[in-house]
Amino acid sequence: MSSQQNDGMSYSSPSEPKPCANNCGFFGTAGNSNLCSKCYRESITQGERAASAKAAVEKSLLIPVTAASADPPAPAADPSPSASADPASGLDAPPSSNRCGCCKKKVGLTGFVCKCGATFCGTHRYPEKHECSFDFKVVGRDAISKHNPVVKADKIQRF
Repeated sequence: MSSQQNDGMSYSSPSEPKPCANNCGFFGTAGNSNLCSKCYRESITQGERAASAKAAVEKSLLIPVTAASADPPAPAADPSPSASADPASGLDAPPSSNRCGCCKKKVGLTGFVCKCGATFCGTHRYPEKHECSFDFKVVGRDAISKHNPVVKADKIQRF
C-alpha cells in the first residue's frame, strides 16, 4: 500500500519511523510530540524553567508594588531613625570591613568574623588574641541550662 490515500491526507504505518521534529538525527514518536526522547526531555525541562522564571518575575513584581504602597507613609516617620542608623552602621563597620580589628592588616575573603562582631586576620582570630568582649561562659551556661532541665522525682513516702 502507499502512504497516501485518495482523500489527499498523508497516513503512515505504525512501523514507519519518523525523524525527530528538531532534526537531531534520531527518530521521534507520536507520544513525544514527534520528538526523540532526549529532545522531549529538554523541551519539558525548558517549559518548567520558563514557568518557574515567570512565577519568580511575577512574585518580584508583586513585592515592590506592596512595598511601594507601604513606603510613602514610612519615609515621613523614618528619617530620624535612618540618621541614627547611619552612625550605628559606622560603628558596625569593622565586621563588614576587610581589615583586621587589631593589626589593621588586609584580610580580604579570608577574614574571620568573631562572635564579638569584628573581623580578624589568622593571627588574631582567637578570642584570647584580640581581647574579645563576647562572654562565652554565659552563653555556654545558658545553652547547658536550656538543653538539660532539672528533673526531680517526688519524694518517696515511707510506711
